[in-house]
Amino acid sequence: MSTLVIGARGSVGRHVVDQLLAAGESVRASVRDLASADLPAEVSVVAADLTRPDTLKAALDGVRKVFLYAPVGGADAFVGAARDADLERIVLMSSGSVLLPYAAGNAIAEEHRSVERALDGSGLPWTPIRPLVLANNALNWAHSIRTDGIVRLVHPEAVMAPIHERDIAAVAVAALVGEAGKEAGALLTGSELLSQRRQVELIGAAIDKDLQIEELSESAARDRFGQFEKPYIVDAILEFIKAAANGGSPATGTVEQVLGRPAVPFSQWAREHAADFH
Repeated sequence: MSTLVIGARGSVGRHVVDQLLAAGESVRASVRDLASADLPAEVSVVAADLTRPDTLKAALDGVRKVFLYAPVGGADAFVGAARDADLERIVLMSSGSVLLPYAAGNAIAEEHRSVERALDGSGLPWTPIRPLVLANNALNWAHSIRTDGIVRLVHPEAVMAPIHERDIAAVAVAALVGEAGKEAGALLTGSELLSQRRQVELIGAAIDKDLQIEELSESAARDRFGQFEKPYIVDAILEFIKAAANGGSPATGTVEQVLGRPAVPFSQWAREHAADFH
């Protein structure tokens, strides 16, 4: 019985692939470009694209379980193809923001809600995984850390509980192999609340470098983020950071409840990713 990993080259999806293989599972991975797959030899790789529904039928043929990371339009395409497949379980990587009352109307949260609604109304067997703040977000600081040792932050004292991508994958895999049920869909975070400032300090310790912080106003942050993201995404990100500054980004015990061990601390994530900041 094979498991299809959609988004296998992503930071979480690649860990899902590796952990499924370690568990003795047969894995198929879908990628847009076969030439750039770069996946273990034991993985069956197929070319598929959620924006091209015609590619999904072959990718799902013979598959019984799916790990899915999907954009809004891609979810609809996937549901249409999946209804014709004999699937036992779908694990959707969603977002913890859908569980936060204050995030109603937030553009990023609403995109994830729409994907969940597509799955919820499909009649397909599915379980969401809902990480809130990914430790990998700190990679957005890597360029400025490498070039001038400065991290430019809006609300540097905003507190959140970033979660290692490997822990997200582990919860997803537990759901895929039937070792976790509805509890896997609870708000998924790291176990320790850390300010953005403290996260920068831990990265500095991991690379043995004294890092400086330059505080940005919301207006300056909007201009800076706007160089890389669409305005509505920038607004959504700033809403989350402002909420975190006001205590709206909690830490939960979901990782330990599902996996029976504590979440990987951010300090370990920083050490594992030290090369990204050098």
